[in-house]
Amino acid sequence: DGQGNYNFGLTEQSMFHEIDPDSIDHQRGMDITVVTTTKDDVEAKSLLKHLGFPFKEN
Repeated sequence: DGQGNYNFGLTEQSMFHEIDPDSIDHQRGMDITVVTTTKDDVEAKSLLKHLGFPFKEN
């Protein structure tokens, strides 16, 4: 976002192992925002990469 934060969306919740797929009555998505203390997107991306966030390389 230009301020060192990262926003992404998930189309469904069944990727979480705690959720029983048989108990899902319909697909639910969610938006997630990761807020960092840096104001630099490059530093934030480096932190998130070290935490295991997958990024597509261009």
